[in-house]
Amino acid sequence: MQARQLGDITIDRIVEFHAPMDRPRDFFDEATPDAVAPHRHWLEPWALEPVTGKMIMACQSYLVRTRHHTILIDTCVGCHKSVGWLPEGWQRNNEIWLDNLSAAGVGPEDIDYVFCTHFHSDHCGWNTRLVDGRWAPTFANAKYIFARAEYAAAEAENDSVFRENVLPVMEAKQAVLVDMDYALDDEVWLEPTPGHTPGHVAVNLASKGARAVMCGDLMHNPIQLAHPEWSPNFDHDGAQSAATRKAFLDAHCETDTLVLTAHFPSPSVGRVVRHAERAFDFSYA
Repeated sequence: MQARQLGDITIDRIVEFHAPMDRPRDFFDEATPDAVAPHRHWLEPWALEPVTGKMIMACQSYLVRTRHHTILIDTCVGCHKSVGWLPEGWQRNNEIWLDNLSAAGVGPEDIDYVFCTHFHSDHCGWNTRLVDGRWAPTFANAKYIFARAEYAAAEAENDSVFRENVLPVMEAKQAVLVDMDYALDDEVWLEPTPGHTPGHVAVNLASKGARAVMCGDLMHNPIQLAHPEWSPNFDHDGAQSAATRKAFLDAHCETDTLVLTAHFPSPSVGRVVRHAERAFDFSYA
């Protein structure tokens, strides 16, 4: 993946997979065939597979290199994890994500900070890997920045994602629990974007007047640019998620802020703009 420059910050997409996944109706209760039909002409074939009607989705992290730090934002699915879903044909022992990180010139030992937008299985999987039969932090020299509210909710649920991807980091004393508006410095800071999960955050980047924001699962598919009121049926609070998404799109519309998405198909990165026929669009960069 070609590196992108944001002032003095270098940004790389580290892709784990890019494949047809579910149909819109599997995600969004409102996405009936009649509701999707007016959008097929601009979604196909790059975001919606014409024959199957499945959404083309990426699963990716962002490698951020500032003047001072090497940072990962989200860590995808990982290896040997007990997730209940995977793309068709995907092997649970697939290490392509690590290979792609290495291709960007970075090894696990080079990471200074890991930021997780939230604790779903496709955003925190490479937080850990199996070492001698036990889950251990993948990034031995990193501090993992977790929103305190997200950690509390995940700890209460105590599911396999928490036990495999989050708790081992805490036990290794590499986790730092922070408020949802935490700032690492004047170039990297969090923004509360709750709804998808209780402690979901976006990660803001700034350098030399240039701005970017990694939005996590605030949006999953470009069809939500036309229908920001559509929230995935697995959101923690769909109404809150929709309100957060609309406020986010309004705030960044017609600005120079680059929006880095977790799941939009390639090129995945763009600026929010108005559109004559739908609520919003992306100008892909």
